[in-house]
Amino acid sequence: MAELRLGPLLRYTDGSCATVWVETDRPCTAEVRCADGARGTAHSFRIADHHYALVPVGGLTPGTATEYEVLLDGTGVWPPPDSRFPPSVIATPGDDDGMRVAFGSCRWAAPPSGGKGRVGPDALDTLSARVAADPSGTRPDVLLLLGDQVYADEISDATREWIAGRRDVTAGLGDQVADYEEYTRLYYESWLDPEVRWLLSTVPSCMIFDDHDVIDDWNTSAAWLADMRATDWWQERVLSGLMSYWVYQQLGNLSPDELAADPLYTTVREASDGTDALREFAARADADPASVRWSYRRDFGRTRLLMVDSRAARVLDEDRRTMLDPGEAAWLREQVMEGRGDGDRDGGSDSGSDSDGAYDHLLIGTSLPWLLPHLVHDVEAWNAAMCGGERGARWARTGERIRRGADLEHWSAFPSSFDALGDLIADAGTGPGAPATVSVLSGDVHHAYVAEPSWPGRTPDARVAQLTCSPVHNSVPLSIRLGFRFGWSAPARALGRRIARHGRCAPPSVSWRRTGGPWFGNQIMTLTLRGRSARLRLEQARADRDGTHVLRTVADRELT
Repeated sequence: MAELRLGPLLRYTDGSCATVWVETDRPCTAEVRCADGARGTAHSFRIADHHYALVPVGGLTPGTATEYEVLLDGTGVWPPPDSRFPPSVIATPGDDDGMRVAFGSCRWAAPPSGGKGRVGPDALDTLSARVAADPSGTRPDVLLLLGDQVYADEISDATREWIAGRRDVTAGLGDQVADYEEYTRLYYESWLDPEVRWLLSTVPSCMIFDDHDVIDDWNTSAAWLADMRATDWWQERVLSGLMSYWVYQQLGNLSPDELAADPLYTTVREASDGTDALREFAARADADPASVRWSYRRDFGRTRLLMVDSRAARVLDEDRRTMLDPGEAAWLREQVMEGRGDGDRDGGSDSGSDSDGAYDHLLIGTSLPWLLPHLVHDVEAWNAAMCGGERGARWARTGERIRRGADLEHWSAFPSSFDALGDLIADAGTGPGAPATVSVLSGDVHHAYVAEPSWPGRTPDARVAQLTCSPVHNSVPLSIRLGFRFGWSAPARALGRRIARHGRCAPPSVSWRRTGGPWFGNQIMTLTLRGRSARLRLEQARADRDGTHVLRTVADRELT
């Protein structure tokens, strides 16, 4: 009899359909049955001796929530008979429903081997406990996981012990993940956590990778990539990382129509073993990043979400370095502007207060923040100039060492891309059909903050904000707390300007100010979107005196 190894994960949902992802221990037919009669089936596919199914569920009723169960070859496997959690449900949005979008990034399933300071309660575990305690109460309508869902380079003691049982961890890559099988272990450790497993079974999720899903500082520079490719382990590591990401994360990001049109998904499902086809795809994605698009779009009523790949889509050559390759950048602009109309996008307009565009709220999900503390921004822009040869070859070599050592590879380290994203956001937020808000949702930097930009000579109709929330569950050492607090200060800003002058850096096309934070801790941020209003709440996971983990609100404010 087939058994459920991992899942179910409720992934895509809209008003009438959903997808549910599972991993099983053998080939089988997976079925989802809903209490209201909606259902769906899918036969499993095979990758590297693992079996998976993504079950499309049709016939759902908009604006309802229905309990569901999972069966494998006709035998019920979810919910477990001894479950302490409420039944999992598929909730579908209605035409007039608001949206609650929860997001965060950077989650250790368990502290890594060797320890890196105090970690504290897991914000996802704590969110799950709250939702389970009041299943009919307020819960997120979608959960956005903005990178570092697994840590391939910082593994727990338990995973290290497991890996040591199959190879010598004192040689080669040591105690980092080496191949697809070891990646599967990371997902088991992360998603078999009982609270997280139940939460992901009942709250739809959208995901995008960041560096630790493959390796720290992934695609920092052309020189970094050349050094990786010169090793005897990188090829297997990156291919396994991309393969496992496609299976465990990317498939669930896509709608049933997108899946039906995906030739790789068709090939893998029809093959007796899809490993070779998926490996060839991953090799092509690594060799020619522009040949694959990991970014995607989701529309939730009058809210548009664009999840942007800010890792694999980079152009790394120093003389044409960009965060997004030209095709990716064109795709992003097309998705942002679709349905916006042909009004004046270069100046202000009093018509932007009326909802005559395609969406009321635009969410741009990118694992790396667009707007950083001013000192950090200026240092990254300076470093990009040094690495590009602005001060000669010696400074270029020094700049590369600094870039890697200090992780200087956010949007501000790609100055032309930083400005281009700012121009696009201003265009999106200006003129007839402008949304009420444009929010850039990010993680990565192990603290949370709100920053609001302004453009010289131009005032968008939309309220624009950088919303950063990280980590979900990770350490936040004192050096990070002190560094980022100082980075926002006036003395740091003055220092940054001096550094930028040394690099002969052009001023950024946008200025910005911090309007919230910085906040430090394991945390989740939630946007509540209703009509053309938006409200932000930041909650941190904390331990009460009796040891109970709770989410405490540290910020709650209107964005519009």
